[in-house]
Amino acid sequence: MTALLRYQAALLLRSQRWLAPCVAYAAFVAVGIRPGDPVLDSLGYAAAGLLPFAAWLVRICADNEPRAARDCAAAAAGPVRVQAAALLTGLVGALIAGALGSGAAFLLGDRAGTTTSAAAVAGGLVTAVCALTGASVGALCARPLLRRRGLGVLTAALGSLLALVLAPSPAHGAVSALATGARSGSTPLPLTALAVALALAGAAGTVACLAAERRG
Repeated sequence: MTALLRYQAALLLRSQRWLAPCVAYAAFVAVGIRPGDPVLDSLGYAAAGLLPFAAWLVRICADNEPRAARDCAAAAAGPVRVQAAALLTGLVGALIAGALGSGAAFLLGDRAGTTTSAAAVAGGLVTAVCALTGASVGALCARPLLRRRGLGVLTAALGSLLALVLAPSPAHGAVSALATGARSGSTPLPLTALAVALALAGAAGTVACLAAERRG
């Protein structure tokens, strides 16, 4: 699996398709996070922007490999492992970007009303929740489940929006909890949201991998 992850990461980096989502996320963070804002608000903002970024990056990784190369890799390692490596590569990339965005929010934000360690833990948890939720959306909106790129992009954009605004979404709950905590002076730890996001990501990844095996 390690070799597959290195292979997928090399494909992603050489394709340069990661540039557009990274520039968009960096601009989102730069425009929306201001020095002196409450740190929990800033962390929630950075995490919310990470959700569509994660969906975008996971879609890129799932669709990045040429069909012939994917068939060769699937024949050697199995379609499930190849699909899982592509999805995990996108998720890891999203987590790295989220750590950078949260780091900027943490450094610029006003930590009055919370401790440094509590804010860091809360920000890390919310970042993970949004990355996992976005990865779930991306996995369900990419090959092999959706083969048409235009339809996949549209579905991923809509899914990301719904994941941010619908109350049952773990990302919505985690980001809202941080915003509420910034106003009340508490520092929530969205552990339930993290558990739900992990379950969703596992389910979405399983569906995508089984579809890859069936259509392989």
